[in-house]
Amino acid sequence: MGQALELIESTVEVDGMRVHYCRAGAGPAMVLVHGLVGSARNWDQNIHELARFRTVYALDLMNMGESDRVAGLDAGLEATADRVARCMDELGIKSADIGGHSHGGAISLMLAARHPHRVEKLVLFAPANPFCEAGRGLIGFYNSPVGTWFARKIPLMPRVMHDWALQRMYGDPGKVHESTLDGYTRGLNTESVEHVLRIVRRWGEDMAVLRSKLVQVAGRPVLLIWGDRDRAVGVGSGHRLADLLGARMMILPGVGHMAFAEMPELCNVAVGEWLRAGD
Repeated sequence: MGQALELIESTVEVDGMRVHYCRAGAGPAMVLVHGLVGSARNWDQNIHELARFRTVYALDLMNMGESDRVAGLDAGLEATADRVARCMDELGIKSADIGGHSHGGAISLMLAARHPHRVEKLVLFAPANPFCEAGRGLIGFYNSPVGTWFARKIPLMPRVMHDWALQRMYGDPGKVHESTLDGYTRGLNTESVEHVLRIVRRWGEDMAVLRSKLVQVAGRPVLLIWGDRDRAVGVGSGHRLADLLGARMMILPGVGHMAFAEMPELCNVAVGEWLRAGD
């Protein structure tokens, strides 16, 4: 089992651009999709456990992590989901279980709607969704001139400021892991921020499109995992999403927006049992 759990880092070319990824394990494929400003490193506390029964691919989305920076890249939800599908093509993955967090969860839902034959099961940690009101104020701020100016300063801020911001995403700030923080700070640069700003500018439009597509995902095997102290994507929106999709929902008391990183052991066991139930 030791050899199978070896973590391999590599790149694959998609549309002429290098996409960085981490791979570990053996067996059926599982693709992990990080959230805004994140990277494959966000899954450091999960990938080895999941690799016991899956070949896990943790992607750095384009303009994030160690993947190529491409000025003006289409940041829309549909375009991003299509790029993930083409990345799967290049990696030789016909279909996979898909894990996604936050904005990466929304990408995963769009992937399932647009490319249903590529997606087996969905495991979504607090996915961004059309029913969430919690982040509208923040979206509005970053769409303002002052918010745009502030966002462009974020890569220049000291690590302690990034640590403080990440702690706010946790129910228990003391559980922030250094590798998780690295996943948000390593590779953060001007083009990453510009790409996120493009995502934010079309947030309302993308959520409306996603809402229209959710009916195409309803009835598929979906596990939703939410912390009840999530300040970014409220658990109330999760209940509405679960009802629409007919999904199983797991709520973790005292946990914030990043359940997979805050309570990795619990999440790894839950995800493993759920995925293997149909094997």
